[in-house]
Amino acid sequence: MKSVSARGCAGGAGIGALFAAVFVDVAYASDGDGPSWPLAATLLLGGVAVLWPAARHPRRLTPQLRTTVPAVASLVCTVDSVARSGVLFGPGELAILLCLLFVAVRHCPRNWVVACAALDGAAVLALPVRPFLAEQDTMLGFMLIGLLLVGLTIAFAAYLRSQDYRRTVAVSETRRAERLAIAADLHDFVAHHVTGILVQTQVARMMADTGAEELDPVLAGIERAATEALASMRRTVGVLRDTDDAADRRPVGDLAGIAGLIDGFASPIQKATLHRETAVPDDLPHEVQAAAFRVVQEALTNVRRHAGDATQVTVGLHYERTRLQVSVSDDGRGGSQLPAAAHGGGYGLVGLKERVTALGGELHAGPRAESGWEVRAVFPG
Repeated sequence: MKSVSARGCAGGAGIGALFAAVFVDVAYASDGDGPSWPLAATLLLGGVAVLWPAARHPRRLTPQLRTTVPAVASLVCTVDSVARSGVLFGPGELAILLCLLFVAVRHCPRNWVVACAALDGAAVLALPVRPFLAEQDTMLGFMLIGLLLVGLTIAFAAYLRSQDYRRTVAVSETRRAERLAIAADLHDFVAHHVTGILVQTQVARMMADTGAEELDPVLAGIERAATEALASMRRTVGVLRDTDDAADRRPVGDLAGIAGLIDGFASPIQKATLHRETAVPDDLPHEVQAAAFRVVQEALTNVRRHAGDATQVTVGLHYERTRLQVSVSDDGRGGSQLPAAAHGGGYGLVGLKERVTALGGELHAGPRAESGWEVRAVFPG
């Protein structure tokens, strides 16, 4: 509240100072033949352009229109003043033109910046011509001062414009990174559960005639996988709708959740076992545990997709010398009865490698010496 009120006071003081400066301009002009209509138009148009709140601008009042029209009026006023044997220029018109120069450099579209800024700068430099046309030295002195003010205004506005651009780029990169993270979540969680539903549905169809008494556990697994897929999708949609607490709502996992992955993966055809050494600590960094969980999840999903003939899947957690090793191996030979559309696009291992290497770890995926496939990741503890 204090900062808002201070900003409001500063804005009010600035407006008051501008009105005072404009009053001085009118007083200067009244000493001669009276204010000319070009000066009155310049002060009126420039004051409106500067003081009209940006949030209430109509669409037609573009920054280039705001900055060029008062500048043209000021140049016309200069020509008129020279014709009338010189009229003093005051601080109000100078302040208005510098403010418009600032607006031109900071807010005008890129292809309009140079033209608008040149017009405003020319109007500023032309001000000393009015009273000092016959006094060349005095006129050049005031022009040098005007040139200095123009340069400082352009430099400050250009700096703020560059800061605005950097902020825009940073926001765009943050949003892009968030979209990539959400895409990874969709792949890691929803694809995992949906693939499980597809595999268990195929198992249920095969068992419908030969093993009706064992069908209920398979159907229960399908129900559980579908529920988890809906929950993951709901959390991901929540992230898309509310990015303020996206980090808290994004689905994550840890070492304790790996046991649940294996329980959900096991089926009458494929057995899965977990070998976790007692030396594996429970207080590893959260990002390491989450990455280990994703490695196991992606590896199990790939077994379902590409090694449907595997009968044994082994997940190992090994810890030695502050390094955690996660391995997932199977004895399949690459047989799969899944439709081609369910095989995935090959982005899972790419995402895993990026996730693991970002934590300073290493990822290896390839065929085993005897048979089957192995995914192995090593993380620094």
